[in-house]
Amino acid sequence: MNQNLDLLEAAITSAANQGAHIIVTPEDGIYGWNFSRETIYPYLEDIPDPGVNWIPCNNPKRFGYTPVQERLSCLAKDNSIYIVANIGDKKPCNASDSQCPLDGRYQYNTDVVFDSQGKLVARYHKHNLFMGENQFNVPKKPEVVTFDTNFGRFGIFTCFDILFYDPAVTLVKDFHVDTIVFPTAWMNVLPHLSAIQFHSAWAMGMGVNFLASNIHHPSKRMTGSGIYAPDSPRAFHYDMKTKEGKLLLSQLDSYTHHRIMVNWTSYASSIKAFPTENQEFTGTAFFDEFTFLELTRVTGNYTVCQKKLCCHLSYKMSEKRTDEVYALGAFDGLHVVEGRYYLQICTLLKCKTAHVHTCGGAVETASTRFEMFSLSGTFGTQYVFPEVLLSETQLAPGEFQVSSDGRLFSMKPLSGPLLTVTLFGRIYEKDQTLKASSDPRSQVPGVMLLVIIPIVCSLSW
Repeated sequence: MNQNLDLLEAAITSAANQGAHIIVTPEDGIYGWNFSRETIYPYLEDIPDPGVNWIPCNNPKRFGYTPVQERLSCLAKDNSIYIVANIGDKKPCNASDSQCPLDGRYQYNTDVVFDSQGKLVARYHKHNLFMGENQFNVPKKPEVVTFDTNFGRFGIFTCFDILFYDPAVTLVKDFHVDTIVFPTAWMNVLPHLSAIQFHSAWAMGMGVNFLASNIHHPSKRMTGSGIYAPDSPRAFHYDMKTKEGKLLLSQLDSYTHHRIMVNWTSYASSIKAFPTENQEFTGTAFFDEFTFLELTRVTGNYTVCQKKLCCHLSYKMSEKRTDEVYALGAFDGLHVVEGRYYLQICTLLKCKTAHVHTCGGAVETASTRFEMFSLSGTFGTQYVFPEVLLSETQLAPGEFQVSSDGRLFSMKPLSGPLLTVTLFGRIYEKDQTLKASSDPRSQVPGVMLLVIIPIVCSLSW
């Protein structure tokens, strides 16, 4: 853990020297992976409720042996910077608690926040655990954790939490945070759940700043961190070729509420389905069976439906290549692999090969550029996250926007070949309860390679 903290110290010092107010570090970035309940226990510390008013750097023995909290606290204090880190908490319990584990303790995947004086100001126990996180317990109820600074109000959750209502949506909807800090160990899943793709879309869909710090482990498809504003990404990093992590810095506006009230079904419900001569076909994207239509012309208008969801697309390609196939797809159903959550998805995507039966497979490169697109759907939810992903898994900042009547459309010809344009909808009330699900990440042994994300927040509001 000290070796990993040495890496964090270098990044924290560098960020602070460049004027950063807060730095976010990855999930599992200190103690690593591949633990059982028993083997992780020596690395856990008792993390008290922040209400105890504790600066571990000044009083390290107050809550027992807490060397990691002490070091993080001193790093925050010495560098006058807020630090967000992911560590493990342990809490004893006994037979009077009917849910107490047989080993007599609760163990939690935990985020902590130390302020610029080194004081513990926030503690969050991850609620939506990944399959394989059996070393940890689920808190008895979701924790909604916020902390206030002189540069905005922050909320915190971890990795797989982002796909569920609690605590992620609750923080924005009911607690009105300006910025989410998000430690994660995220495995990229194309075509719709690569890290930079989905995290930037969540920031736009929810209208908040979003600071995502991901582990960097390309051999496990784990890369992709970013600093995202509601209107556009400010800085992001996606690198599958090298083993080195990267420190990202950017400036964001504090106290900013950019969420546009979008009626996601308004436009799509007001127009008739576009006629088409094409035959619908089915294809699988991340284990979900989509209904697809092939885009056969250089420009056109298409409609495809599944259950209650109809997706409308207008587009114009720069050219219709014979070696690349694109399709419009719709999915309306319960996703049941690596977690259970109800989705409504409209997507324009490049197929893996020139054969339509490969539509929905993971694709990383493309050659076809689009002059324009407009995508909409008859969604049954207000929670829709707009994604645009270009070849080589790159974002398209400032090249698209969402209208109040529910259209995701380009503002100019895209700067690179297109992989996907997607409206990713979540109908939370249709989820089936599953306490210990899964997360778009895996657990492997090995040396930790870190991507650490800081942010310099503007004091203008």
